[in-house]
Amino acid sequence: MSDKTASLKLGDQTYEFPVKGGSIGPSVVDISALYGKTGNFTYDPGFTSTASCESKITYIDGDKGVLLYRGYPIEQIAAEGDFLETCYLLLYGDLPTKAQKADFDMRVTRHTMVHEQMSRFFTGFRRDAHPMAVMVGCVGALSAFYHDSIDIADPHQRMVASIRMIAKLPTLAAMAYKYSIGQPFVYPTNSLDYSSNFLKMCFAVPSEEYVVNPILARAMDRIFILHADHEQNASTSTVRLAGSSGANPFACIAAGIACLWGPAHGGANEAALNMLSEIGSVDRIPEYVRRAKDKNDPFRLMGFGHRVYKNYDPRARIMQQTCHEVLGELGLGDDPLLHVAMELEKIALHDDYFVEKKLYPNIDFYSGITLRALGFPTTMFTVLFAVARTVGWIAQWKEMIEDPTQRIGRPRQLYTGAPTRDYVPVADRR
Repeated sequence: MSDKTASLKLGDQTYEFPVKGGSIGPSVVDISALYGKTGNFTYDPGFTSTASCESKITYIDGDKGVLLYRGYPIEQIAAEGDFLETCYLLLYGDLPTKAQKADFDMRVTRHTMVHEQMSRFFTGFRRDAHPMAVMVGCVGALSAFYHDSIDIADPHQRMVASIRMIAKLPTLAAMAYKYSIGQPFVYPTNSLDYSSNFLKMCFAVPSEEYVVNPILARAMDRIFILHADHEQNASTSTVRLAGSSGANPFACIAAGIACLWGPAHGGANEAALNMLSEIGSVDRIPEYVRRAKDKNDPFRLMGFGHRVYKNYDPRARIMQQTCHEVLGELGLGDDPLLHVAMELEKIALHDDYFVEKKLYPNIDFYSGITLRALGFPTTMFTVLFAVARTVGWIAQWKEMIEDPTQRIGRPRQLYTGAPTRDYVPVADRR
């Protein structure tokens, strides 16, 4: 807590508000008493200058291009750790000991199966249903199957629900994919690690033996790590807002998935891949760069810039390396889309227009190419994002529930509609 205060002058009156300082990052002006003191609200569309909560989970410095999970740089975690270790870190605050990791991995692995009746849900969806629509429905339905872990006041039930969702989301995602292509569901294999098991559930078929490629499994694991949490973004804020009402954790995560489905949030990597496909070849890049610079042209380069990062997205460098590893392993190093991506990256890092506007390549720029190379259709890209982000949502939800100052979310508004007016009977209306 800082001993500083901020002064606000309204008319002839001056009001003092406390300034709170975090461990790192900007301080905040605590305006929770603003309405009570002044009768005024603040106005901040998109909440771009508003801290909605206090959190110890993830820190972003957009100007410096920094992303920390519980204080650990994302570059170190992605290079040295694995996804389940990252899950433990986000949930409990520290990296696990060897014994703690073994126990956590075992608990997640033992919960990977879903109730057998869940398979009947899928027959109620059209075969061409978007996998995200299926995920919203099925994750929300988990609360109808696991009644023993929906009491949010019980710490043990919160823990069980958290483990269940981390374990079962990959299984449901693989089922959604298999259903969309008309193949039988593949049960989890408990002898495999988290990401290898997911790839097998997605791509194995009963008629053939499936051997997981360790390089591809490591790439999938790294993608999960990079997307595990990202502070108070739209879907995370949705989970917190839903959770503030006391809704069960499965419903809260389903709400987060629904928000993530939006093209401005989780669908950005699909949009970036579609853009690269539209450009098609390196010799067409100058034309599209000119269009991007033209304010009167609706075309925009997707996968560049970020609402938070005003520097190079730290996840993009890791994703670039991962992309090269996957394409090289699969013999796709000559992929024309990769050449287009590399040339665009050079331009973005050196062209005065992009440098001035800080339009650096972000993680979506490379992840779409990588996921396509792994064999996933574009409709599955956001589903994979949801699988990865589930642990971040749960960690944020758990932190909010355990916060003694937590209150139900209730944003205010600036009303600009009609003032008070009297009702007129329909026969007298003109």
